[in-house]
Amino acid sequence: MARVFQSNWIGKGALTSEFEAAFARHLAVDRPLVRSVNCCTEGLFQAMPLLGIGPGDEVVLPSISFVGAGHAVVAAGATPVFCDVDPRTLNATAETISEKVTPRTKAALILHYGGVPCDVDAITEVLTTGRVALIEDSACSVASTYKARSCGTLGDIGIWSFDAVKLLSTGDGGMIYCRDAGMAERVERLLYLGLTTPAGFTSDARERWWEFDVIAPGRRATTNDIASAIGLEQLKKLPVFVQSRKDIHAFYDDALKGLEWLRTPPAPSVGSESSYYMYWVQTPAAVRDRLARCLKEHGIYTTFRYLPLHRLPVYGTHDRLPHAEQAAETTLCLPIHQRLSREDRERVVDAIHQFGKRL
Repeated sequence: MARVFQSNWIGKGALTSEFEAAFARHLAVDRPLVRSVNCCTEGLFQAMPLLGIGPGDEVVLPSISFVGAGHAVVAAGATPVFCDVDPRTLNATAETISEKVTPRTKAALILHYGGVPCDVDAITEVLTTGRVALIEDSACSVASTYKARSCGTLGDIGIWSFDAVKLLSTGDGGMIYCRDAGMAERVERLLYLGLTTPAGFTSDARERWWEFDVIAPGRRATTNDIASAIGLEQLKKLPVFVQSRKDIHAFYDDALKGLEWLRTPPAPSVGSESSYYMYWVQTPAAVRDRLARCLKEHGIYTTFRYLPLHRLPVYGTHDRLPHAEQAAETTLCLPIHQRLSREDRERVVDAIHQFGKRL
């Protein structure tokens, strides 16, 4: 952080460029394909015009998604078409996506739920047939890989989140990957009001350096060197963070495996690696809310992510998606973060076991 203040510049500058380059190395992709953004949701919003998505188009996405994904589609004037999910991974599948693809489908927007990768090869095969673009919401998947490739780099556009609760946090922020450098350059312009010329102070122009041109009416959605300085340090620690969460997953798995009324999350498929962002259990519907209340009474906060979007009146849908609806009634996300102590893990497990004895 001292470098930021010594530079006398705290906006988007040299450290942001350094962070983008370091993140590209983390992803094992070319530097020009990666751009920073102020948050993952803004990246989702930007993905729509980048792919030419607008009125009359449809975007297929899993109902179990962050609401920002649905909003991004609607804001572009397109129609969100929600698909069902695998009942255990809560990921969209090639089958659930293919059921919703029509001649109007312009893209599929998938989420790697909890950091567990989707079966991207199968999904890509479905989309290639209809020339449908693939957007990866990799907010949960900063360290996830699918067949030795980083999640978020498998389709046309990938977006990551660095908000306050993510594995790699800069307070707020994110990154965007684009399949080609031209698209990445365009999104960089759109993230700063569509300006095509540098700031006057850094311009090479010999006169009238204050004049500028604009390629499109973009928003101001850049990050800054303060957040990027934090990101650079967080990136160095990321392997330790992931290992800590992996250890917590293993602890929960071992401690809860004998409970007949509760199912632990599935392991990633062979050839994939999770970021271990979430740990979710599934119980009978009549039990889930009672378990959540019991844990809360013990000072243990739990939740369910994410509310099925097809149920929200704002989207005007009336579909029946049985697996998504079942997940919303049976799934509970337990506490997990890299500083969760052994004592706290044991408190969670003990409370669950005590609850089970009263069933």
